[in-house]
Amino acid sequence: MAKASLKEPFRCSECGWSTSKWVGRCGECQAWGSIDEGTRKLNVVAAGAVTATARPIGEVDLAAAQSRSSGVAELDRTLGGGLVPGAVVLLAGEPGVGKSTLLLTVAAESARTGLTALYVTGEESTAQVRLRAERLSAIHPSLWLAAENELSAVVAHIDAVKPDLLIIDSIQTMASAAVEGSPGGVTQVREVANTAIRIAKDRGITVILVGHVTKDGSIAGPRLLEHLVDVVLNFEGDRHSRLRLVRSIKNRFGATDEVGCFDLHDGGISGVTDPSGLFTTRHAEPVPGTCVTVALEGRRALVAEIQALVGVEKDRDYGNARRVTSGLDSARTAMTLAVLELRANTKLAGRDVYVATVGGMKLTEPAADLAAALAVASAAVGLALPADLIAIGEVGLAGEIRKVTGGQQRVVEAARLGFKRALIPAGSEIKVSGIEIVEVHRISQALEKVKLLER
Repeated sequence: MAKASLKEPFRCSECGWSTSKWVGRCGECQAWGSIDEGTRKLNVVAAGAVTATARPIGEVDLAAAQSRSSGVAELDRTLGGGLVPGAVVLLAGEPGVGKSTLLLTVAAESARTGLTALYVTGEESTAQVRLRAERLSAIHPSLWLAAENELSAVVAHIDAVKPDLLIIDSIQTMASAAVEGSPGGVTQVREVANTAIRIAKDRGITVILVGHVTKDGSIAGPRLLEHLVDVVLNFEGDRHSRLRLVRSIKNRFGATDEVGCFDLHDGGISGVTDPSGLFTTRHAEPVPGTCVTVALEGRRALVAEIQALVGVEKDRDYGNARRVTSGLDSARTAMTLAVLELRANTKLAGRDVYVATVGGMKLTEPAADLAAALAVASAAVGLALPADLIAIGEVGLAGEIRKVTGGQQRVVEAARLGFKRALIPAGSEIKVSGIEIVEVHRISQALEKVKLLER
């Protein structure tokens, strides 16, 4: 009797794991639906036609990659010079932060420079966008508007208008009939992004994609989207503040530590070249509980004011004292208060302490520790700090003042704005004309210098 031929085993197309019978899930890599019958064959790719002949890198023409201004200086600063033909930019931010307002302004300003801009909206009607454009004074004959949700229709608009700048608001609302899935799904987002990138590279069009964010602040959709695009920008801002920041997360054409500052107001959005005034207040007389520091947002030095309020000592029957922060890291502030009480003899036990920044600015860097400590000490003893003083430094658990990065740049910015004295960590080796440098080793020494140390 002839021996029955052995059946070829089932193999996983992902990792090569084999089994004698079919299963729905690979026992090695745990992938679903990857088990195929028969030996996996390697596909040999034959040589095909090339789109352009390879040549030495020194002979590549740079003119096609020269950036052009978007008409918004703060955005150009973040992008590293402006909009690059063929580049794909992803702008993400929370709902209502002002993404559409900013991009409609960019489209109008680009049209005024002689470019043709096409704004495709998938979230609003053309009448709604026109109404916003009237408020922003963003009406121009070279700015075209379309309301579409189908990717093929967007491509048809591109063929008809032939724009230099394409804005898609937003990528999560676009869908392609060529692939399955609902708009905003992983498959649809990948297909829309790949089509936009292909059009941008083939036709030399600058494409800006608006992206939604999840509740934890990350960009919605597959992580692959951030890898595919050339530039990733994050649009940040507190809903109760007019200040908006555009932060560069990824940039193939410039630095990733640039920050653009914008002012969102009733008339639209405008760039702020010197935003330091947004984070400080002007007092007719020095007020206890305020201290000014200089923070670094990317490459930009910003003067920020920290305010503190210390309540009277409570009776034990009223419960524990409160520690409330706004705009500052609560853990770092609690640590600074403990150091201030134990190393500088500042009485805070049983007293409510409130510490906040001015203008909704968020300070998370350690360089603000010294200013926060001085503001709390000033409020605790009821004595105001000099109005021309700034404080920069990190406070350690032993009460020492540590050096911070960018000290020279911070002090230069303070001197430019008219401050006369700077408390900085010892050994910083900073010399700036027009401002007195006071170096301190410990928090108790810093309080002594400003006459806040309780005896």
